[in-house]
Order: sequence, then structure tokens, then C-alpha cells
Amino acid sequence: MEHMEVAMTKIVDAVSSVLKTPTKIAFGLIAAAALSACASAPVETTRNAPATLDQGRLVAGPALSSFDIQSVVVTVPRTLKVSEKNRFYPGGDIVWREDPFGDRYAQVESILQSGLELGAASLTAGTVPVQVHVELTRFHALTQKARATVGGVHDIEFLMSLRDPATGKAFGPTKLVKADLKAFGGRKAIEAEMRGHTQKVRITNHLAKVLRAEMTTPEGFVAQNLGIMGAINEL
Repeated sequence: MEHMEVAMTKIVDAVSSVLKTPTKIAFGLIAAAALSACASAPVETTRNAPATLDQGRLVAGPALSSFDIQSVVVTVPRTLKVSEKNRFYPGGDIVWREDPFGDRYAQVESILQSGLELGAASLTAGTVPVQVHVELTRFHALTQKARATVGGVHDIEFLMSLRDPATGKAFGPTKLVKADLKAFGGRKAIEAEMRGHTQKVRITNHLAKVLRAEMTTPEGFVAQNLGIMGAINEL
């Protein structure tokens, strides 16, 4: 799929240059064609997912409202691929640029930990102790190029399970949580940062919202339909 990512970036740049078209408009002109071209390519529907994966309910036993979250355990496997390429479609499993260059695994783990713990702290405690286990499968924030122009989607996915803190036994199946969030680009991104709404702040608060939804509603968090941008991020 990497050749497709390179081709998409070159096409956007070429259309912008030759037609003197702003990048955002050029992107729109070729996005539908790109999706069509990629439609026949094999796509992993679930990344690093266990056999017990469930995309619906998180528990099969106690009611969600009865749980009291004791801790949140976040795992970011070192087998995930980090990309530092400055493209619209940089590939890899982890794309994060707002922190200085360094250990991207540790950086995104910290964001997940902070956001999920923020969400847990906002819940009313029940009577059944539970430990939330989260394993990251994808964390795609924006590259410098995308943030400066078209924006896109913060594409975040993780496997989540609820376990007994004492025994480690799961209360239900492992669930794939898709926690996508619209990502600002261009002037909108600049205006957001001026209000203190950096990518990290927005993603952290969003993850708190995702955790609350997973722990208070049977269907869990339902990501907003982000149209073409969201679909392309699944490629």
C-alpha cells in the first residue's frame, strides 16, 4: 500500500501545481478516484486483533453501571510501525508529530493513558472492581503537511477489555474500538491552537469521551461519519 500513498501525495501536488489549484481543492478532485483505485486492494479490517474480538458489546455479565474502574492499563506494542514521513498518507501504524522527535511509542501511550484516565475519573463508581485494558492498534494523527493544508482525521483504534483486577479474568470479549476524530488543517488548525486546542489536547479530551461512552452505553462509542477523509484513512 506504500506505493499508493506515495502516488496519492504526488497526484495532489501535481494537480495543485499544474492547475494552480489550492491543495484542499486538488485533494477533493482526486479523492474519489483514489478511493475507487484502492477499492480492489486488500485491506486489513482488523489490525492485530485476537480471535475473541467483538465489535459490539464490551461485557456479557454485570451491567456497565456496576463497575468501579480501579486502573487503566495501556499497551502500545513495539511491533507497530512508526512513520516519520511528511506526506498526506505516510503509512505505518503510528503517526504523531506534535511532540519533539523521540520515542513515539511512549508519546502516544502517554496520550492514551491521560485521556482514558480522564474519562474514568468522570464516571460514577459502581460496586464491581474492574481494570480497563487497552492495546493500541493504530494512532494516525496528522503529518506536518496535512495539518498545514487539508487537515483530515485522527484515526485511532484500540482493543479494549474489562478484567477482574484480582484474577485477570475478562468480564466479556475484547472489543475493537474505533475512536476517530476530525482533525483540523490550515487556518482552522492555527485558530484552534491559539485557543489552546492543540492536537494533543483535542485527542486527550476525545479519548475521555470515548471511554465514558464505552462504560455507560450498551453500544459504546460510535465514531462520527467523516466521509471521504475517514474512508481514506482506513486504507
